[in-house]
Amino acid sequence: MFTKILIANRGEIACRVIKTARRMGIATVAVYSDADRDALHVEMADEAVPIGPAPAADSYLIADKIIAACKETGAQAVHPGYGFLSERASFCEALEAEGIVFIGPKPKAIRAMGDKIESKKFANAAKVSTVPGFLGVIEDAAHAERIAGEIGYPVMIKASAGGGGKGMRIAWNEEEVRDGFDRARSEAKSAFGDDRVFIEKYIVDPRHIEIQVLADAHGTTLYLGERECSIQRRNQKVVEEAPSPFLDEATRRAMGEQSVALAKAVDYQSAGTVEFIVDRDRNFYFLEMNTRLQVEHPVTELVTGIDLVEQMIRIAAGEKLTLAQDDIRLNGWAIESRLYAEDPYRSFLPSIGRLTRYRPPAEGKTGSSIVRNDTGVYEGAEISMYYDPMVAKLCTWAPSRLEAIDAMSDALDGFTVDGIEHNVPFLAALMRHPRWREGRLSTGFIAEEYPDGFMPMAPSADEAQVLARVALSAHLTDAARRAKHLDRLRPAQALRSDWVVKIGDDYYALTTADAVESDWRPGHAVWRGAVDGQSVTAQVRPLRNGMRIDWQGLSVLTRVFTPRLAELDALMPVKLPPDTSQMLLCPMPGLVVSIAVQEGQEVKAGETLAVVEAMKMENVLRAERDLTVGPIRARPGESLAVDAVIMEFA
Repeated sequence: MFTKILIANRGEIACRVIKTARRMGIATVAVYSDADRDALHVEMADEAVPIGPAPAADSYLIADKIIAACKETGAQAVHPGYGFLSERASFCEALEAEGIVFIGPKPKAIRAMGDKIESKKFANAAKVSTVPGFLGVIEDAAHAERIAGEIGYPVMIKASAGGGGKGMRIAWNEEEVRDGFDRARSEAKSAFGDDRVFIEKYIVDPRHIEIQVLADAHGTTLYLGERECSIQRRNQKVVEEAPSPFLDEATRRAMGEQSVALAKAVDYQSAGTVEFIVDRDRNFYFLEMNTRLQVEHPVTELVTGIDLVEQMIRIAAGEKLTLAQDDIRLNGWAIESRLYAEDPYRSFLPSIGRLTRYRPPAEGKTGSSIVRNDTGVYEGAEISMYYDPMVAKLCTWAPSRLEAIDAMSDALDGFTVDGIEHNVPFLAALMRHPRWREGRLSTGFIAEEYPDGFMPMAPSADEAQVLARVALSAHLTDAARRAKHLDRLRPAQALRSDWVVKIGDDYYALTTADAVESDWRPGHAVWRGAVDGQSVTAQVRPLRNGMRIDWQGLSVLTRVFTPRLAELDALMPVKLPPDTSQMLLCPMPGLVVSIAVQEGQEVKAGETLAVVEAMKMENVLRAERDLTVGPIRARPGESLAVDAVIMEFA
């Protein structure tokens, strides 16, 4: 067994590998860019080596720097995590040439399966069911149009290298093929250094279901059940679960056996994932094989009890798997929610900044459920524009699917993040969605259920009553504290029985008898208690003359008044927001890639005005109406803050 390994990655996956290595008694080496000098994975590792500037292309993607770090520290093996160099056969070969073990598959398997075009050719030859498509070299946009017409719309344009939703577009007509082809190539070049793309038939109402495989160098190959990854946004997975609520045992076995056959055909050795698109009739089609650890691997670990990182390390060290296929049992249900640094109320655009408060829910077992949080950040850490926006992976396990969902809902309600925008409100709302709870999923779920984007939700009458009682309870607790310690409140005011809670534009008359019991104390972000027998976990943040309460995807501003003050408040004029309709504002912090117009140019609705890049994704900003371009305030290559003026309209 190895005595020291290097993790050629960053963030939560680097921390995840370090935890298992530490449990196995293996020393760890971290590498870090200038932007990650104070990162959590650097603090957790036994040693850390700097490898260059913040952009990944100048640090984490430079194989020679990783090898040099191994030589400097005496690391015997490298775990690549996912992304970066994890699926580059040349990196694996460079390590082998230096006598360093790659904790992953051999170059043959990486080459056969790591490239999406070649993997589909290989799968076809191996008689694996595949989606109809064109796997050759696509010369230009016109060629892409001809191919799409032959396959039949809709089609999917996908980058050959890499993954994670980068370089991927769905096209329903010729115009979208032309635009999607150019954008997919540009994103692929930026993210992976490889602008090749391919085109395949897009399956309507598909489910994204993947099989986890595990194989050693001694002829044993296993499948560890499936993960449902259908909840996606912009082809990026958001929520995953194991097992799938859709598969029956016969389909699960067929997919598993086919995955094992494919892995054996390429002499696969390590943990890997075979991804499938599954239609409404449970017909499944090979999508790709990820020759690495998947982001969503924790849900498989929770339902199987198998540490995949440990197995990868043991396999790389030449050990035999001690498991047989009959030993694999799926126990209970696990859910994973990806917490992203993005603004769900602004089309999920990236958000960067410092985590002024970061308080995940407590990990471990509570009652019949388990909470696990894989993260690579800490309170005070900086969320950078250079890397993926994922902050954490929150997982819950329970005996049944609905119990796991309810445990996730409670954990999300107690997950405190301040300083950046984040998608916890969306994730919390999703856990309450009837279609999600029923398991009626497809990869189009988010687009179908939130066609206009995720907007702030107004509470129902029953929800408003819960929120009002939480607000009153918190207010009375705070008032009692101030009366006791600061002596600034008149006793009559502190002890009065009649109150009015304002939520939005509505007023709710309550009495002290409506307040609910809680052990909450002023200054604590999470309020826990029971309202009419219902367990409630909410986040409370004091504001001037009020309090913001976040609960189950709802975010409301509350104010507690005496009845007379409530009457006066209702007479106050409403302040209107400033008019920004004559400006194009930068919707998120990012880099201006291009300006597509000139001052004085007349533009039609839908035409491109500018392209802004953040966290490895290009965002096209289009005109919402016919207009004339006025002064242009930003230039290509310039870094902008959120709401910075890019241009004005005449």
